[in-house]
Amino acid sequence: MGTAPHTAVIDAGTRLKSWLAHPRLLLAIKTSIAVGFAWLLAGLIPGAAEEYPYYAPLGALISMSPTLMSSLKRGAQTLASLAIGILLATGVILLSAPSVLTISVVVGVGMLIAGSRRLGTGAEYVPTAALFVLIIGGQNADEYSIGYLVQMSVGIAVGLIVNVAILPPLNFSGAALRLGEFRSQLSSHLHDIGNALVESWPPKHEDWASRSGTLIETVDRVREAVTEADESRKLNPRAKFHHRDLEQDYEDLSSLETVTFHVRDLTEVLAAAIWGSTFHAELPQVLREPLSDTIHAVADVLRMSNAEDDIGEGVDTAEESLRILLERLAEQRDLDPSSLSPAATVAMDLRRILAILQAPSTTADA
Repeated sequence: MGTAPHTAVIDAGTRLKSWLAHPRLLLAIKTSIAVGFAWLLAGLIPGAAEEYPYYAPLGALISMSPTLMSSLKRGAQTLASLAIGILLATGVILLSAPSVLTISVVVGVGMLIAGSRRLGTGAEYVPTAALFVLIIGGQNADEYSIGYLVQMSVGIAVGLIVNVAILPPLNFSGAALRLGEFRSQLSSHLHDIGNALVESWPPKHEDWASRSGTLIETVDRVREAVTEADESRKLNPRAKFHHRDLEQDYEDLSSLETVTFHVRDLTEVLAAAIWGSTFHAELPQVLREPLSDTIHAVADVLRMSNAEDDIGEGVDTAEESLRILLERLAEQRDLDPSSLSPAATVAMDLRRILAILQAPSTTADA
């Protein structure tokens, strides 16, 4: 009777710990702190800026980002965009009084400038700043511009300080997790194909045939995770105490992208051979079992690689299965070439996948 409540408490504690450790929650807490400090400091800024304290919390909010580098980029791009917008508005004020025509022209020009990639996420503040200076600043445009820019700068500075001071995140675990999940997905996909080849013909199990798009989406997510991990270490003082070989992560990603290309290729070839979905092809019954065995063996190597086990034994098994498959292909050389080309193409894809999976260990041994 006492075990169940105790287990429930442990499970609840684990879920709470996981929730508290979520990067989004940490970012929300840091943003709240930054906005609060920015508001307190805003009232202490003398001169024209004192009249516009509400822009300091806005600057802090804008500057907050999951990584220090992205925070710095966002803050710098926002300030650059504000300065450009203010200059545009100043030009109008020097030449003529704000009117429907001048306001429209300035906003239009600001939108064109905002299309620059160099301004990044802050680009939208070019037309915004110009519009605010002309409409809100009015006759006090000069004081408003100074106050606007100063308070935003204060807020952005506060945001950067808070981001540095309070556990600047390192997204190393996210990269490792995504790479591991991707290997598992590729391995499961190959196992599904291997199972389908020895089912009743044609196989009823066909969901694997339409996963090419899903695999590409996964590649994009993994690349994003590795890129975020790389960016999170830049300017991050915690990176000195938490080391990870991100160069190896990039190499693993590159290898998995190539593996994915071959997996998608063999998927399309086998789907066509089974259902004739894209082009006419055949797959003789005598080749289905050795083909299935080889696909399963390669999938096992992927799984072992994901677990960081020694893949030597798995590679030997896969190469032996591949040798048997090639022998069966040679025995069927008297058949119509169209009957052999699908299995030959898949065999080549599997051989290339094995070569890619062995490359890291070969390099290490060298």
